[in-house]
Amino acid sequence: MNNAERKAKHLVYLATDPEVTEKQPEYLDQVFEYNQIKPSDQEKKSAMLKEMFAEVGEHCYIETPFFANFGGHNVHLGMGVYANFNLTLTDDTDIYIGDRTMIGPNVTLATAGHPIRPDLRMEGYQYDFPIHIGKNVWLGANVVVCPGVTIGDNTVIGAGSVVTKDIPADVVAFGSPCKVIREIGERDREYYFKDHKLDI
Repeated sequence: MNNAERKAKHLVYLATDPEVTEKQPEYLDQVFEYNQIKPSDQEKKSAMLKEMFAEVGEHCYIETPFFANFGGHNVHLGMGVYANFNLTLTDDTDIYIGDRTMIGPNVTLATAGHPIRPDLRMEGYQYDFPIHIGKNVWLGANVVVCPGVTIGDNTVIGAGSVVTKDIPADVVAFGSPCKVIREIGERDREYYFKDHKLDI
């Protein structure tokens, strides 16, 4: 089994193998080009995003700069996804982001990791596991999502969290490591932030 096949099966593989990295420079050039587009040129940004990413739903927007190991070619966006400045995607394998999900500034979604064994890291071994983020999720600023994590629909991940394990739907979770703090409930129907009442 070659390294490209090992990568596809989520086994440890040599990340420097030319069969694995062959198209990566081209993809990184696309990221560079996307980051040079004027913010006011929405049409061009939208067209290029659809060219780069595996899937892009309608009305998605990614602020620049953003960064992606494989140029977003393994990223699947639902409808209406918004990402703020400095999104980093280590998209060595698939990242799925559901409809209407909002991503704060400086968020990292990392599908790639490296073995704990020092000798394997020295040789350049790596592994990748997909990330699944549900619909209508909010990832606060500086959140890090680690390989293999699933986050359920409607969940809020608080700023600065490091998400190392799956988080269910309809909860507020935060911390390092990220933990469920509470379910989204009745109080959230009345208050939008701390003791500030909704007037809509």
